[in-house]
Amino acid sequence: MEESLDARAQAFLREHGTMTVATIGPEGPWSAAVFYVNDGLDLIWLSKPGARHSVNLAADPRASITIQEDFRRPGPVKGIQMEGSVEGPTIPAAAARIMGLYLEKFPPADMGSVPLLSAIKAFASSRVYRFTPRRAYLIDSSFGIGHRDELPVLATCD
Repeated sequence: MEESLDARAQAFLREHGTMTVATIGPEGPWSAAVFYVNDGLDLIWLSKPGARHSVNLAADPRASITIQEDFRRPGPVKGIQMEGSVEGPTIPAAAARIMGLYLEKFPPADMGSVPLLSAIKAFASSRVYRFTPRRAYLIDSSFGIGHRDELPVLATCD
């Protein structure tokens, strides 16, 4: 039985941990890699409010993101592309739930050489950002070069 498009997208989001968020600001376009958790197709991450991408988002909440497989040789491209808008920085009422999602996806035991105290300090100085897609695509060129399927999004953003 073939897996649904939504199930494939959700599995892809669960299996990956970093995304690239692209923004635009006074100094021009910028992109940054961040660790994320997902809530459906919404993507949530922690960043310092003074980071260039955060400053850009404060002025213009529009953003695009990509998440992709990292292949060492040419082959099928697999990933997700989205455009939408970002809310943040906030410490929402759901902060405990968001931190639970983070700890589930990125357990402290898996942090390797990063000292736990350093990670806690970094989290404490960061704020929550939430990307809500307006358009989203699941890319999978194993179905043909350039193949992408548009994912249904529930919310619209401006």
